[in-house]
Amino acid sequence: MKSITKKLFELQDTEYKKLQAKIIPNINQENIIGVRTPELRKYAKELIKEDYKSFIEELPHKYFDENQLHAFIISEIKDYNECITYINEFLPYIDNWATCDQTSPKIFKKHTKELINEINKWLKSKDIYTIRFGIGMLMQYYLEEEFNIKYLDKVAKIKSNEYYINMMRAWYFSTALAKQYDKTIIYIENNKLDKWTHNKTIQKAIESYRITSEQKEYLRKLKIK
Repeated sequence: MKSITKKLFELQDTEYKKLQAKIIPNINQENIIGVRTPELRKYAKELIKEDYKSFIEELPHKYFDENQLHAFIISEIKDYNECITYINEFLPYIDNWATCDQTSPKIFKKHTKELINEINKWLKSKDIYTIRFGIGMLMQYYLEEEFNIKYLDKVAKIKSNEYYINMMRAWYFSTALAKQYDKTIIYIENNKLDKWTHNKTIQKAIESYRITSEQKEYLRKLKIK
């Protein structure tokens, strides 16, 4: 741990630290080292070839950058069962949107049949970022070949006042509009989402290049005032 933390400080970029403090306001600035993402990804790939387990098994971490490194290491694990074990150990310690969204194991793509069972558990969690992670995985892997309208129902039925959950719900539905428009537009037409998520979904869809001009014009008319 000490050698890894030392290495992270050697990679520190103080200007980048200031930027991160602004875009991730719920993290104490003193706990941000300021290592750029490409450097963290590169370091994670080095560690995955060495003794990475001693690092990811030592929780909680003190620094945001350590959590980021942890996320990138997990994302490189090639054994599905091992990856799921470490994901479930790590999720309760994720405390910000960046680490949540950048935790994206490559191995999941080959195991969508098993993964959906884990996602269903994550969506029922009481933890903000575990729920957000679950929605993110549905968005990443279940809006194309693995699509099922029941997944739209699951996200629509999530009730929360948490900004980082509802923002992900809006992101999910705006992406669903781009990939499964005919199945998804029903949820907007029938007001199946809370007002904030409904309007944010429309906003993000209108900003998307994957939504046609005609679809955007129609979506504007569905905004709740």
